[in-house]
Amino acid sequence: MRRLLPFAIMGLLGCLVLLSLGVWQMQRLEWKTAILEEIDARIGAAPVPLSGVAAPDPLAQRYLPVVAEGRLTGEEVHVLSSADGPGYRVIAVLDTGRRRVMADLGFVPLAEKTAPRATDEVMITGNLHWPQEADEWTPPADTAENIWYAREVGQMAVALGTEPMLLVARRIAPPVGTRPIPLDSAAVPNDHLGYAITWFSLAAVWTAMTGIFLWRAARAPSPKD
Repeated sequence: MRRLLPFAIMGLLGCLVLLSLGVWQMQRLEWKTAILEEIDARIGAAPVPLSGVAAPDPLAQRYLPVVAEGRLTGEEVHVLSSADGPGYRVIAVLDTGRRRVMADLGFVPLAEKTAPRATDEVMITGNLHWPQEADEWTPPADTAENIWYAREVGQMAVALGTEPMLLVARRIAPPVGTRPIPLDSAAVPNDHLGYAITWFSLAAVWTAMTGIFLWRAARAPSPKD
């Protein structure tokens, strides 16, 4: 049996490593859950007037609830979306009289991309956001067809001539023919539970395989036999 001791130790150490990774992911899950609860609380807080918000600050103002009154100018960019089937997010210019900002008015189906939308005075309640949707695989915007593949706040602001600030609508009064898609923490990835289950499962498999190996090795004839 002494010849099997190194294999037993290796099996035990492997199991401990895998279990520790699972425990670490559970700790990360607890940490991430607390962050998501904080985000939800910030999103759902009482809105402040946009007029009182300072110059855009993506870190300090992310998810800040605001209410803004102004006129939709009719200037828009359209971002491909599958929020409710194929369609677009409508990113429109809101002119408050003091500043021009972008408002994410929500979703429209493909057929309503160029449908006329109200340009009267509106009140928009929502949250400021700087989504990070683009990566190295994101195609550049098709400006000729006015089709964007991600909400790239900086580039959209240049195209529309607004501040680099995006107000994601929760409520629009009166309605303008879009379906608002309010912010919530569901868009923030939280895969730590899945990772933890994976590590614990691997620990179980490792332990079972080690046990089977040791059992079969113990039953095998000794080289001296």
